[in-house]
Amino acid sequence: MRRIIQVTETDSGQRIDKLLSQQLPELTRSAIQHLMQDGCVTIGEQPVKKNAKAAAGDVIAVEVPEPKEVSIEPENIPLDIVYEDEDIIVVNKPKGMVVHPAPGNWSGTLVNALMYHCGDSLSGINGEIRPGIVHRIDKDTSGLLVVAKNDRAHQSLAEQIQVHSAGRRYFAVVYGCPREETGTIQAPIARHPVDRKKMAVLAGGREAITHYQVLEHYQGYTLMKFRLETGRTHQIRVHMAHIGHPIIGDPLYGPAKDKWKLQGQCLHAGELELTHPVTGERMLFEAPLPEYFEKVLQKLRNQYGQV
Repeated sequence: MRRIIQVTETDSGQRIDKLLSQQLPELTRSAIQHLMQDGCVTIGEQPVKKNAKAAAGDVIAVEVPEPKEVSIEPENIPLDIVYEDEDIIVVNKPKGMVVHPAPGNWSGTLVNALMYHCGDSLSGINGEIRPGIVHRIDKDTSGLLVVAKNDRAHQSLAEQIQVHSAGRRYFAVVYGCPREETGTIQAPIARHPVDRKKMAVLAGGREAITHYQVLEHYQGYTLMKFRLETGRTHQIRVHMAHIGHPIIGDPLYGPAKDKWKLQGQCLHAGELELTHPVTGERMLFEAPLPEYFEKVLQKLRNQYGQV
């Protein structure tokens, strides 16, 4: 896969490895440096050295080798299936489950479970590691995902997500109380320049838009509903931390000491709306708040009450 980056006046003078890690969030800075060592990053015909700096007008070409496929085994893992037909399957993913295999998580993922349940009936567009996967949610976020069972369905669903006609709505409990009852956060997101596990609001990042609504106020906490217009990595988590209201339990973007001890953020993908890729029917799926989430709300209501 070949990626082309044009250097602007704003980016001139930056180290190229740093610039590329911001422009290509799917690649870590160390991965880019390895590509440089292998001669896969060039300006014109000349390989770029690891410590080289960008100049305005440079056109940087990055050759990213195709990932080596690995054999993914079907596993008999129970699935909470909300809807299924011959084209799509909608599942309610539990908190703690990884969506697709990756280094460190080659088994126990949603894909392993889907392969057991669906057999060969998953779209092949995303390859062996991510068959049928059209969109993702974080490991410690629970909730709804639609999976494509054939390539026609995959292409339709991917296009709906790209043009924002598929609706994804989330629920979360955050620290503090936002000033406005409803609002929109529009702030670009890119890979964090220092901590590669995190994303951050950064100038030059990819456009990210999150709409929010306050549902319940408590003393020092708020239950909120979100609608994603874009789907950046960790988008809701990053945006809420950016405006000073991180999600409780969030190990990356929340406070260092979190008394809730939830082992992950209190965030649930509770509603999914889409157009069926074959029938054209508009469909709305809902997943109730999971038990851990309800316990948090009950504790807040009992201890603080609504304000």
